[in-house]
Amino acid sequence: YPSGNLAIIVVREKKRLICIVQEDKPNNAEILAVFKSNGRSTCYYPNGTVWINMSIQGGQYLDQEGSRVRRWTWPNSIMSSGPQVPLSPIFISLNQHVGVRILGQDKITVSFLAMGQQAKFNVGTKVQVSNVSQLPPPAWLGEDELLLLAFRVRILRLCDRLRGCLNFPSNKQWDKIKPPAYLITQTLKILQLCTTSDISDELRSSVRAIINA
Repeated sequence: YPSGNLAIIVVREKKRLICIVQEDKPNNAEILAVFKSNGRSTCYYPNGTVWINMSIQGGQYLDQEGSRVRRWTWPNSIMSSGPQVPLSPIFISLNQHVGVRILGQDKITVSFLAMGQQAKFNVGTKVQVSNVSQLPPPAWLGEDELLLLAFRVRILRLCDRLRGCLNFPSNKQWDKIKPPAYLITQTLKILQLCTTSDISDELRSSVRAIINA
């Protein structure tokens, strides 16, 4: 950066290359993005929440609340289920100096611009699997994570109801109004995780009770 702080680091880890973008701070700089040559990459908002997450199958774009804005699959990738969703070009600015452009799995560019000079890093890769059996196993959530997700959705639903009461105090039917679509989607995802995760029946019942209370 113009300040002299390190902005972009490219390192080798065994047979893989990793490109790391960090914020403009002299000490304890937060990571803004990580791009790996094995096809796994993540970009973060300034507050630390995930912005874009990519794997060898595709990727997803999230808002700052953690809700998915869009998702896509790479051409010719093998998915075990679900529709094939093409990528729409993505351009984001991690800060005033560093931007990311995503046009395809092998066309991902990190651009650095400062003091009238520009540097570009091609961090895309062409990693595919030949069959579904070679797909990496899904990441299982722990018990604490499931409970936190359940409480988060519960709090968001309560806040939405409170907002409805404040905006329409004379509406006696406010408690029958359905929550926003994104909350319904998150609720269904958590219930699905309860079904697929290796957790106790007691915890599974607790999570469902929190969400459905």
